[in-house]
Amino acid sequence: MNVLNQDVELTWLGHATWLVRTPEGKRLLIDPFIQGNPKCPAEYKRDDAFDGIDGILCTHGHGDHISDLVPIAKRTGATVVAIFDLTTWAESKGVEATNGGNKGGTLSIADVEVTLVQALHSSSYMDGDVNVDMGDPCGLVLRFSNGFTIYNAGDTDVFGDMALIAELYAPDLVILPIGDHFTMGPRQAAKAVSLLKAKRVVPQHYGTFPLLTGTPEALQALLPDDVELLTLEVGETLS
Repeated sequence: MNVLNQDVELTWLGHATWLVRTPEGKRLLIDPFIQGNPKCPAEYKRDDAFDGIDGILCTHGHGDHISDLVPIAKRTGATVVAIFDLTTWAESKGVEATNGGNKGGTLSIADVEVTLVQALHSSSYMDGDVNVDMGDPCGLVLRFSNGFTIYNAGDTDVFGDMALIAELYAPDLVILPIGDHFTMGPRQAAKAVSLLKAKRVVPQHYGTFPLLTGTPEALQALLPDDVELLTLEVGETLS
C-alpha cells in the first residue's frame, strides 16, 4: 500500500476502473469495466463486490468504461454521475438514481464535489445493434471534504487547456491514460504532466490489450526528477 493521503483511498481494478473511498467512508466506482476486463481481480467480479457503493462516476460511454454500469447501478441503487447524455441513456435502461451535468458543472455525490472538464476523445456505445451517441467525453475533478483533489483525465489526448485545469483546481494527484493508440501515449502524457504542474501522477489505460503499448517505464524516462510516478499493481490500493 502506497501512502498519499490518509483519508482517501484509490484501488485500481485494471484499465481505467477505480474504487474510491472518501474521508467519510463512502465508496465511489469510476468507469466500471469489470466482467469483460481481463485485468480486473476475480474478487471484484462477484455479484456482491460493490454492494453498498454510493456512486458510479463515468468519464464517457465507451464499452471499456461503462459495460457494467447498468447492472451495478440497478443492483446497488448507486447514483450515476456523468455527462447528461450518458445519464439519460442509463435512465432508459432502468437506472433510477442519476445526476447528469455538463462540462464546467460541479455535481455533488457522497460529500465529494465532481467537476466535469474537457477531454479530447469520442463517446458512443453499441447498445445491441445500435451505436448510441453518449455525448461528449469528460475528465473528472474530484474534490474531497478535506480539500484533497484528484484529476482523472479519462480517455484523452493532451491539450493546452490542461493548464487551466491546473490553475482552477490545483489537483494534488493526476490520473492519466498512457496506453497510446486510443489515448495519449507516454510522450503526450509527459507534456500533460508539465501543463498540469503535477507532482504526483498515476498511470491508467495501459497494458490491458496488446494495442495499448505505452508503459509506465516509458513515461518515467520523460518526467523530471521532482515528479513522483505512482505505478500501482492491479488490485493495489493507494491511500
